[in-house]
Amino acid sequence: MPPTDRFVISFAAEPPQEALAQGRWAQTLGEHFLLACRQIDADGEDLGEAGEIAWFPDRTFAGRTYVPAVARTTTGYELFGFVAFSEGGGGPADFESRADFTSETAESNPDWKLDLSDDVIGAWRGEAGETAEMTLVWGVPMISGGETVTAELSGAVVDQCTLMDERFTLLAPDNYRSDFLEIKLWAAAGDELAAESLYVDEEDPDDEADPDDDEDPDHPG
Repeated sequence: MPPTDRFVISFAAEPPQEALAQGRWAQTLGEHFLLACRQIDADGEDLGEAGEIAWFPDRTFAGRTYVPAVARTTTGYELFGFVAFSEGGGGPADFESRADFTSETAESNPDWKLDLSDDVIGAWRGEAGETAEMTLVWGVPMISGGETVTAELSGAVVDQCTLMDERFTLLAPDNYRSDFLEIKLWAAAGDELAAESLYVDEEDPDDEADPDDDEDPDHPG
């Protein structure tokens, strides 16, 4: 094959190695996740108390494993984030956790086909000084029939994950050379069922553009 003009890191993370967290391991991860939740700057909002934590498939990159999580609160918000750790000789060590919140939930957005959360965990340096944002993406399909979820950058698949209990985790380069990730849900037969961008254009595309408006995409959540 000839050289590619899309020289970018692909399939950088190990595929999921474990089943979804449960039991004592889920309890350990939960302690770290809830600590990060308590440290959220809610800007005066009453986030309430976190409910049951939903864990997502693990992905390992650059020597660290990332386990995303989502939890609803008693006041209707959604907490989302991840717990990361390294594998030491005595087991998982050097834990790190991050969390944030959103009021945008799947129930209030019936048009969603994929319910996505994301966080940038690092960077990858490419050609000519260009840098990609290594982005952890996790979520659930809001339609049935899916088997695999892919992350595409400028039409090239840069990561994929088979659904585990209708949940997935991706780790892929984003915002590289003005290209942005698109997340797609696929059926077992190879049919595309849904496609969602990580970026939301809040302006109606049918409306005339206002030259005073910022044209950069807004990142959801």
